[in-house]
Amino acid sequence: MAKGKILVVDDSPTQLNMMRAPFEENGFLVITATDGEEAVAMVESEKPDLVVLDVIMPKLNGFQACRKIKTIKQDLPVILLTSKNQKSDEFWGKKQGADLYMTKPFDSAELFANATKLLA
Repeated sequence: MAKGKILVVDDSPTQLNMMRAPFEENGFLVITATDGEEAVAMVESEKPDLVVLDVIMPKLNGFQACRKIKTIKQDLPVILLTSKNQKSDEFWGKKQGADLYMTKPFDSAELFANATKLLA
């Protein structure tokens, strides 16, 4: 039985696989989306326990998707994981409802540790 369901969202297949690996290795069920619109739809249909969301994506960017996700389920933890590393980007991400803002390149162990804190 899976420990929980994680939605991982990135338009890059390479990044998507890197983001999902630490969760799968630790017994979580991982579902994926490749753009912000798909992510929002999956939050409604799949009811994940946590979302790891890239910022720079087609259709809806991560900031927009985060804001919509939080209107659907306010207490759903969202981690924004992005190459946008300016303090103003982090501030804006948290203003949109992100629980955590991490920059790429990222450490898989750190991502997993931060996610498990949010799930606790």
